[in-house]
Amino acid sequence: MEQPIRIGNGYDVHALAFGLPLWIGGIRIEHNKGLMAHSDGDVLIHALCDALFGALALGDIGQHFPDNAPEFRGIDSKILLQRCMQQVTEKGYRVGNVDCTILAQAPRLRPHIGRMQETLAPILGVEPDAVSIKATTTERLGFTGREEGIAVYATALLFHV
Repeated sequence: MEQPIRIGNGYDVHALAFGLPLWIGGIRIEHNKGLMAHSDGDVLIHALCDALFGALALGDIGQHFPDNAPEFRGIDSKILLQRCMQQVTEKGYRVGNVDCTILAQAPRLRPHIGRMQETLAPILGVEPDAVSIKATTTERLGFTGREEGIAVYATALLFHV
């Protein structure tokens, strides 16, 4: 029996390194560091994929898009999110809303959140106001506070259609 509502949580983290492009929420952000990863390193999209897979009890992003598979080297994470959404649709669900929290000391992300929402909403099949993205620092505490990496928590609510 299909459940009418499902919720999933996701978490991802990537280390920062000089000289790499910084992709968060499907957009490129100018910064002196970028995220190290097999793909483009979009930590927000990766956490979001985990939340969607989690809501459907389909495992995690690493099971679906292994970080040692050549076909995913340097891939645009928006493509991964599209593939994730295909599975959501195939299972008979649609996104109600998502809520993401980015933990990063730098760069300042508030000015970019609207573009992130506009970029992710069509892929998720929702309006931008159903894509909540918040950014916070950790007051210079921990690896995010020392600007060694960026972490994201994500939650997704799915409805059976």
